[in-house]
Amino acid sequence: MAELLRAGRRRVHQVFLSEAVAPHDRLEEIADLASAAGVTVRRVSRDRIEEMARSEAPQGVVALAAPVRPSQLDDLVLAADPFLVVLDGVTDPHNLGAVMRSAVCAGATGLVLGRHRSAPLSPAAVKAAAGAVEHLPVAVVPGIPAALKTLAERGIWTVGFDAAGPSRLWELGVLTEGVAVVLGAEGRGLSPLTRSRCEVLARIPMSGPLGSLNVSAAAALACFEVARQRSRAN
Repeated sequence: MAELLRAGRRRVHQVFLSEAVAPHDRLEEIADLASAAGVTVRRVSRDRIEEMARSEAPQGVVALAAPVRPSQLDDLVLAADPFLVVLDGVTDPHNLGAVMRSAVCAGATGLVLGRHRSAPLSPAAVKAAAGAVEHLPVAVVPGIPAALKTLAERGIWTVGFDAAGPSRLWELGVLTEGVAVVLGAEGRGLSPLTRSRCEVLARIPMSGPLGSLNVSAAAALACFEVARQRSRAN
């Protein structure tokens, strides 16, 4: 909520605070940010908060705001030093939100989602993103394979993560260039067509009896390896 008000990318109509929640620093910060932005703050009952909330555990505060406006893929390509995260078939909104949070913290410049068979930017995903949605441009495309073809044609390396990838994450030499990190769904991973469109296939080295990471954990490792290599190159 604080990031929604702080970023100022979306119009906020009203902020509602629960009368049943004792005042504390976080709620006071939200109230102050809303007032500074000229947004009306109203105290309402806990039942009213629960009624208005579109996600679980609203924590005593709800805002009425304009929806997140998707970006165009071309806009993401034109960013300075593009660092994109592409999700292929990730349907869990909590994983989507967690990936967005890691992407923002690592310095990613955009996220690409498929229009079909993908978690949308729902209230649950926005909440799990913990404010990242206010800072990360998101393009929703008709198909991920076609989007990867477009990115490659625009000079952006498309790096897909697959358990059988021939290269290890730490060995990739293209992460300091314009890059799109491509991650697949839990269980099935990258679809065959998406895998074939990736210019580079890499794996995250694993130890122990389990063969894979949750997609949000894999995204965090991949994103921060991009950040590490770029930091060393500068």
